[in-house]
Amino acid sequence: MSPAPASSRASRSSFIERTLTDIDRTLEQSLFAGRLARQPGLLQGLDARLKLFGLILLLAAASLTHSLALIPGLYVFILVLAGASHIPLPPFILRTWAAVLLFTGLVALPALFITPGPPLVQFFPGILISSTGLQSALFLVLRSGVSVSLASLVVLTTPWNTLLNALGVLRLPDVVVLVLGMTYRYLHLLLHSASDMFLSRKSRILRRLSAAEERALLSATSGALLAKSLQLSSDVYLAMQSRGFRGYPKTLDTFQFRRRDTFAAVLLFILTSAALWLGR
Repeated sequence: MSPAPASSRASRSSFIERTLTDIDRTLEQSLFAGRLARQPGLLQGLDARLKLFGLILLLAAASLTHSLALIPGLYVFILVLAGASHIPLPPFILRTWAAVLLFTGLVALPALFITPGPPLVQFFPGILISSTGLQSALFLVLRSGVSVSLASLVVLTTPWNTLLNALGVLRLPDVVVLVLGMTYRYLHLLLHSASDMFLSRKSRILRRLSAAEERALLSATSGALLAKSLQLSSDVYLAMQSRGFRGYPKTLDTFQFRRRDTFAAVLLFILTSAALWLGR
């Protein structure tokens, strides 16, 4: 019997190899987002507090407008801001709409058929798409797309620590800011730990594992990773206490509201007011 072709062997990569690839891709995306937040660009040069305030205003404008044509206009404005901030548009658009269509699209799909209204397309007797249902589904999907794009834009153009500090300045509860900061940091630590564990296990395996062996490996690795995370959380907390932590982290970030921030705030207020007035 002839050996399987190389393409077939490559397509049946082992569980460990796939896991290592996924972890490396996740860490690479995180590092890429951090580089985007620190490079020169339009939004990168604005005050983080202003970006959060603008996010709230634009989210309100997208949610309160009753004009279906106005929401794509807001999305075009988001794409202009992303291009001016040197964010690659194809992956930005693809990741945003992939998440929106996967989750919001599943919720909006039944609205096409169950919302009463003038019939638009009829498939079978009693099964039709109404114009009101189509409009409701479009409103839901477009609003979700604009909201997710706005949030992604702020996160991609603001360093994480600066963003958390701005949330604290805007009076978000300290415990929420602390949990967000620790969660973000722990995700990176756990991904690195998982990558090291799978890589060490891969270096000790001389043959392809069966499905049962892969499940056993996953269970053992998950248990060991949970034990390491519990021990790590205890060690980190003791280290924070020994360095003066008493409930809220202190950072060296200082916010300065400059002239361009004032100009951006005025422009944002005019844009939001116009969107709310046109979409009333």
